[in-house]
Amino acid sequence: MTTETKVETHAFQAEVGKLLDIVAHSLYSQKEIFLRELISNASDACDKLRYRALTEPKLIEGDPGFRITLSLDKKTKTLTVSDNGVGMDKDELTGILGTIARSGTQAFVEGLSGDGKKDKDKAVSLIGQFGVGFYSAFMVADLVEVVTRKAGTDTAVKWASDGRGEFTIEDAARDTRGTDVIVHLKKDEKEYLEPARIEHIVRTYSDHIGIPIVLAGDGKDSAEKTLNTASAIWTRDKKDVTDEQYTEFYHHAAHAFDDPWMTLHNRVEGVVSYTNLLFIPSMRPFDLFHPDRTGQVKLYVKRVFITDNCEGLLPPYLRFVKGVVDSEDLALNVSREMMQHNPVVAKISQGLTKRIFGELKKSADKKPEDYQKFWETFGPVLKEGLYEDGDNREKILELARFKSSERDGWISLADYVAAMKDGQDAIFYISGEDPEAALASPQLEGFKAKGVEVLLMTDPVDEFWLSHVGAFQEKAFKSATRGGADLAKIAKAKDADKDAAKDDADKADDKTATPGMDQLIAAFKVALGDKVKDVRPSERLTDSAVCLVADDGDMDINLERLLKQHKQLDGRNLSPRILELNPDHALVTKLAKLAEAKNAKDTALDDAAFLLLDQARILEGEPVIDAQAFSRRLSNLMAKGLA
Repeated sequence: MTTETKVETHAFQAEVGKLLDIVAHSLYSQKEIFLRELISNASDACDKLRYRALTEPKLIEGDPGFRITLSLDKKTKTLTVSDNGVGMDKDELTGILGTIARSGTQAFVEGLSGDGKKDKDKAVSLIGQFGVGFYSAFMVADLVEVVTRKAGTDTAVKWASDGRGEFTIEDAARDTRGTDVIVHLKKDEKEYLEPARIEHIVRTYSDHIGIPIVLAGDGKDSAEKTLNTASAIWTRDKKDVTDEQYTEFYHHAAHAFDDPWMTLHNRVEGVVSYTNLLFIPSMRPFDLFHPDRTGQVKLYVKRVFITDNCEGLLPPYLRFVKGVVDSEDLALNVSREMMQHNPVVAKISQGLTKRIFGELKKSADKKPEDYQKFWETFGPVLKEGLYEDGDNREKILELARFKSSERDGWISLADYVAAMKDGQDAIFYISGEDPEAALASPQLEGFKAKGVEVLLMTDPVDEFWLSHVGAFQEKAFKSATRGGADLAKIAKAKDADKDAAKDDADKADDKTATPGMDQLIAAFKVALGDKVKDVRPSERLTDSAVCLVADDGDMDINLERLLKQHKQLDGRNLSPRILELNPDHALVTKLAKLAEAKNAKDTALDDAAFLLLDQARILEGEPVIDAQAFSRRLSNLMAKGLA
C-alpha cells in the first residue's frame, strides 16, 4: 500500500512574478552569474549552521565538514548545487522562495521596467540588492527544483517551479541535512553541463568562498575535484588578492551586482585584534532610508560566522558599508544579544569608524571629483551622524559637501568660509525640497545682489542636524529665511571707500524712509492682525514685492513644513511669520503713496495686505488663507485696474 504525496500549488507574490519575467528575459548578457548566486546562498546556509552548532553540536554530528557539491548530469540535462548547511522547513521554503520579504519591495519592482538596454543593465544591478539572486536560475532553466531538509529534523520538502507564476510544495526524501537546487537547463544552455565551463565560472566568481566547492565525478572517467582555494579572502595578505577577487567577494558578501566604490582591507593588532574587509558600494540600495534597514557587515569570530546584523559594529549612519569583520577576541559562543553592549565590539566599532573617516578624507582631498560621486550617493545618510554622533561631528562636517547659490558643483564648509564677505559673520543657508526651488526663493534676492553665498540645504536631515551643530569654525549657521540677516552690515564692510560705505548705509536707511512706508506698514498690521507676527521693510528683497521670514527665535519655515507633512504639527502649533515688504518695488511704492494720501484708511489697502500675504504664502508652497476671499479680492483688484 502506498501513500499518495500531497502536492500544494501556490501563486507567486505579484512582485516575484514580475521579477521572474524580467530575470528570464532581460539578463541574458550575464547568465553565468546564476551559478555564483546559488553557490553564495549555499555558502550562507553553511555559515548559519556552523554558528548554530556552537551551542547545538548535535546538529552536525556525523557530518562536521561543510562543503558545496556541484553535480552535472548530461542525460537529464540538470546541474545540481548541493550543500550540507542549515536547510529549510516547509514554512521557510514557502516564505523565502515565494515572496520578496525585504523592505522597499515596491520601490524595487517599480525600478524593474522597460525594454531598453539601460533598463536591462539596471535590472542586473538591482537583483542582488534585495537578496533574490536565487531567481537568476530561471535565466538558464525551464524548471528549478529545491529539495531541502532542515538540520535537526528528519523530514524533507520539495519546491518546484517553471517560473511562470506558480510553484508547488510537496513532501520529499533527503538522507541528510541541507539543500539541493536542481536546475533543469534549457535546450540552448548545454554549456553549463561542461566541467571546464563550470570550473571557469567557479574560479572567476567564487574562488574566495571559505567552504570547499567540489565538482562531483561522473563515476566513470573522473574523480571529484575541488574547484576553489577555500580560504577566507580576508585572511589573505592584501598583496595576494587582486582587484577582481575583491570585487567578486563584494558581490558575494553584499549580494550586489555593482562594483565597490571603495575597498578597505586591514589587519589590526593591539588591545583588540581583528581583520576587516569592508566595501562602500557605488550604488544606493532602494531601502537605504527604510526604518527597518539594518547594518550590512557580517561578524565572524576566528573565521566562524556569527551574525550578519551585529548592532553596534558600525553606527547607523554608516549602514551603507558592507563586508566582514573577523575578531580573535570575542568568544565563539557570544550571543547576538550580548554583542550590543560588548566592550570588544565597541572598540572594534571605534576603530572601523575612524578608518572609514580617514579613507573618505583621503579621497575628498586627493580625488575630489570621485569623492563627489560618493557624496551624491550616500551624503544624506552620512549627515545623520551630525546629530547622532557628537564625537565624530567635526570629522563629518569636514567631509560634508553642499550646493551653493553662487557656484556650480559641490563645495565644503571650509570653501564657504574662505569665500565669506568682509563683515559677514554667519554661514547662510536656505532649505527647500530641491536646489531649483531653493534658488527661486525671493529670500535670496538680497544675498544674490551682494554676492553673498548661501548654501542650499535640500535633504530632510538638514533641518535636524543644523539645530544640533550650530556653528563651523566659530561661524554660526543662519537661515536666509529668518529675520536679521544683517545684509546692510555686509554691504557697508564690503566697500573700502568710506564715502561709498556711507552711501550704502544711507540707502539702507532710505528703505524705512520711503514716503508713506510707515503708514502702509501700520495699515497692513491692522488689516492682518494675528495672521502675521510683524510687518517690516525688507533688506533682502530686490525683485519681489513681498516674502515671509521666520523671526530669529522661531522655527525655520522649511522645518515647519516637514513636521506638518509628517503630522508632527497642526495648524494650532504654527508660528506666525513676519511679512517683509520691498520698499523699492513699484507696487509697494504705489501702495505706500495711497496709504499716505488716504491716511491708511482705504479699504483697498486691506485687500492688498491679504493679497500680498497670500502671494508670499504661495511662493513658500503654502495654501492661501481663504481661497474664496483670495479670489474675490483678486477679481476686485483686476476690475479696478481695467476700469
